[in-house]
Amino acid sequence: MRPVPARPVARLATSVAVVTGALLTGLSVPASADEPQSDQLWIAAPYEQNLQAGSESETDFEVGLYHDNDTFSVIDGQVTVDVSGLAGVAEVSWPSNCAPAGTTAVCDIPVVPVIGEDYDPQITLGLRPAAGAELGAQGKVTYEATALGGPDGTLEAPKDSFDSTVTVTSGPDLALNELDPVTGAQPGSVHTLPLTVTNRGAVPAQGFTLGMTASYGLGFDSRYDACTYTDLGDDDYAPMYQADCAFDQVLEPGETFTLPEPLRMSLAPHALTERLDISLRPGGGADDIAEEDNYVSVALKAVSTADFSVRDVKVSGAAGDTVRADVTFHNNGPGWFGNLGSGDSVALVGFTVPAGTTATSVPDACEPRTLSGGYRAGRLGAPSYVCEMPYWVREDTTRVFPFDLRVDTVVPDAHGAVTLRPASFGTDFPFDPEPGNNTAAVTVNPTA
Repeated sequence: MRPVPARPVARLATSVAVVTGALLTGLSVPASADEPQSDQLWIAAPYEQNLQAGSESETDFEVGLYHDNDTFSVIDGQVTVDVSGLAGVAEVSWPSNCAPAGTTAVCDIPVVPVIGEDYDPQITLGLRPAAGAELGAQGKVTYEATALGGPDGTLEAPKDSFDSTVTVTSGPDLALNELDPVTGAQPGSVHTLPLTVTNRGAVPAQGFTLGMTASYGLGFDSRYDACTYTDLGDDDYAPMYQADCAFDQVLEPGETFTLPEPLRMSLAPHALTERLDISLRPGGGADDIAEEDNYVSVALKAVSTADFSVRDVKVSGAAGDTVRADVTFHNNGPGWFGNLGSGDSVALVGFTVPAGTTATSVPDACEPRTLSGGYRAGRLGAPSYVCEMPYWVREDTTRVFPFDLRVDTVVPDAHGAVTLRPASFGTDFPFDPEPGNNTAAVTVNPTA
């Protein structure tokens, strides 16, 4: 596994493949107490870092630690940073939490977090080109790390797996401005986003391209001749809308570009928790000197709800019969919902098998569990199951999980249950106005 970028971001346009991979590798169901626990320490560092040739200004170079399993507290992290590979390439200044000795330093991180959207690297070095460094000069920074915690009491990052390439180069440094989130918006409303592009570098930019990806509840109210617009998504991937734009405006160092008219985004009637992702690249095949400011994501939250529900099931059969019980999820809207950043399932559907029956056919998206929710080997014949919804649902999505149940013994009014809960934590959905319909009954051989 490669390290994440120093500031990890899940981009809307590219995260669908990652999301699908996560869904295929297994259900995001919290591990139960009887399952073995594991944890791993990782180093967060840039894959590469460009330095502007001839610049006397320092460039921030961010490094950090994180671990996988929030069941464990991890403390006393130490990162050994080796910059010997930067000789003749870059000069380094160390922050106060690092103790340098020659070309290495040991940096302290008192508390090591798990990764998340609010993650911040804990170590910030300063880099600038070395005196006399030629264009194209290149070197590597390497790392090792340890910490206290995890199942065995100590954690170590994989050795020889983390390095950063530093290159002295020349080019434009295009940057997008940060955009404030939109909250309290009404479905059907239109909002203006003051997007700008600035060249912070020392070299002109010969045009640039913008890519804008809007989630399903957004629409491009303003449209530009320089852009092409595409609808994305299918049965596996959340619907979204893409704008690809090419502007031939030459941006001199220090110049700022604004769009021909303000960027306006509309919220659809089914809007709920939306996001717009914007990426930027220089034109003419040029490389950007610092790509970390070439991407921005803005949240637009509508005042709306999504009423998740499950339905009662009644089936009948004689002893020895096999009956079909359709465990059914439905979103009553009016909003859609998607976990576009995390890729987590929008909901886990729990099914408790009624007494006197045995599950003989189980949907692929469902995993066996004990009655208490713990791990259970063998897919068939379990007393309960947890079924995973996709990471997104439309405003009117219905999803059926068909179970074949063999009636072993006729038990009048044999009751099972269907329940909904979030995949990550808690028992309620903050956007759901009717939590009472998040549970339902499954009755085999009802008497009424």
